[in-house]
Amino acid sequence: MSVAKRRCPADARRAVTVALALLVAVAARAPAQQDVRRVEPAGIPVRYPEGTVHGFLTLRTAAGAPLAHGDLVQVVRDGAIDSRMVFHFPDASVFEETVTFTQKSVFTMQAYHLVQAGPAFAEDLDVTLNRAGKYLVKTKSHKDGELHQYAGVLDLPPDVYNGMVITVAKNVSSRAPETVHLVAFTPEPRLIQLQIAPFGTHKVTIGQHTETAVDYVLKPKLGALLGFFAKVLGKVPPDSHTWIVSDYVPAFVRYEGPLYNGPAWRIELTAPAWPP
Repeated sequence: MSVAKRRCPADARRAVTVALALLVAVAARAPAQQDVRRVEPAGIPVRYPEGTVHGFLTLRTAAGAPLAHGDLVQVVRDGAIDSRMVFHFPDASVFEETVTFTQKSVFTMQAYHLVQAGPAFAEDLDVTLNRAGKYLVKTKSHKDGELHQYAGVLDLPPDVYNGMVITVAKNVSSRAPETVHLVAFTPEPRLIQLQIAPFGTHKVTIGQHTETAVDYVLKPKLGALLGFFAKVLGKVPPDSHTWIVSDYVPAFVRYEGPLYNGPAWRIELTAPAWPP
């Protein structure tokens, strides 16, 4: 990982981030216990191909209070899927996550763009990442207006799924866990593992009809060394959950966890309301 620009942050939160980054660097330089060639996972197999979609979403607190309304828009373009999820808040804050991916036997992320801006978030964030691992991160503090920028190239495995966790969750087994990768921007990028594991089932009702939703827990895996120091420094990322109705054709019904860095929020499907 290379960083083109870097300023030493003044607050304690960024100090913790720097400490974690140093721990990652130390772990990366540690000698291997045995000479074993690493085999990268190929990715999650495509069981249910994605297509053109326009869905309506609502964003709530974990307690159910409304926060924002949103859209999920997917289009098929040049053999790939462009997927965009956006939420608009009453205070003019915006969260927008866009991913382009292919689905030729396995799902493969090609490009990723994240924007969060406005008072609903601790800081403004603009992230771009492509399949080759090139990234650019721009942040702006709401506290003092300080700007930071990070740029470089990461060595990405094939199963990096930023912006695609719900998509791949619809394609994993309801009986066995899968482990994939994400790039966490804190704000500097860090490659982490994410386990997607069935956690039980819940009944959901649609009118008079009842369906069974599989609860998948999304558990970040930091490794023993980094996980230990993350606990000491209070920076352990929380688990998230997504619920998928899996009968015949899988359908997303709920997500609960941080949208990015922040509190746990809830994403649910909604329907247009007709005025009286």
